[in-house]
Amino acid sequence: MSPIVKAFFDTATNTVSYVVRDPQGASCAIVDSVLDFDHASGRTDTASADAVIAHVQAENLTVQWILETHVHADHLSAAPYLQEQLGGQIGIGNQITTVQDTFGKVFNEGTEFQRDGSQFDRLFGDGDSFHIGQLRADVMHTPGHTPACMTYVIGDAAFVGDTLFMPDFGTARCDFPGGSARDLFQSIQRILSLPDDTRIFVGHDYKAPGREEFAWETTVGAQKARNIHVGADRDESSFVEMRQARDATLGMPKLILPSLQVNMRAGHMPEPDEQGDVMLKLPVNKI
Repeated sequence: MSPIVKAFFDTATNTVSYVVRDPQGASCAIVDSVLDFDHASGRTDTASADAVIAHVQAENLTVQWILETHVHADHLSAAPYLQEQLGGQIGIGNQITTVQDTFGKVFNEGTEFQRDGSQFDRLFGDGDSFHIGQLRADVMHTPGHTPACMTYVIGDAAFVGDTLFMPDFGTARCDFPGGSARDLFQSIQRILSLPDDTRIFVGHDYKAPGREEFAWETTVGAQKARNIHVGADRDESSFVEMRQARDATLGMPKLILPSLQVNMRAGHMPEPDEQGDVMLKLPVNKI
């Protein structure tokens, strides 16, 4: 079955969010939503999420799932806001507990921060399946970029998060805590074992040199043939060497510190202090 997919591109973070609809009904899922955040002022805004809400309401859709492919380091999730407005269950991979344990220590969260994934409604394991109306979705654990990355194969479409980018841009970085270039290579091989005509929807696009338009949809066949990092049967050793060398040149994402604190909580802000103020931490020399 082929889902109906509507993409929403956030220019501030180069993130692509998706509404994935059962073609035989009104049920849908939202993948990798964005809560707008101005780093300089510390202010949030819901314009990006409101565009998703407007589409869902205009199409009279019923949201069953609000899915995260991983704990994003470059944008804040709008999952709780969308759930409040539209309903649905918030889901992520069950290795979120590893991420929570790692970054709970980085941000010195203390024992009050639960590291069991309980902030989410559903924790998916590799091989799990669920439904969006009559549309079957299968879950693949695809670590490498982070330990908790998941790919959602929904009908003939795969939502790969940051694991793969468009063929002319390559693959995700692996230098965050818990990342692994070898794991990423093996995860990508699993994705590329899907049928060649499987549609791949990526989590970001940055317009590769020579390309003038943003893009976010490709196919398994196109990735196998043309991906500049893993295409044309590139072997694991050369990929790992390339990926590690490239990662060593990259700076940290601008929103990594606020994003991790919020996203490991399923998009919720930290608990307010005694005065009712919400504070995000800025650890020094930790990442």
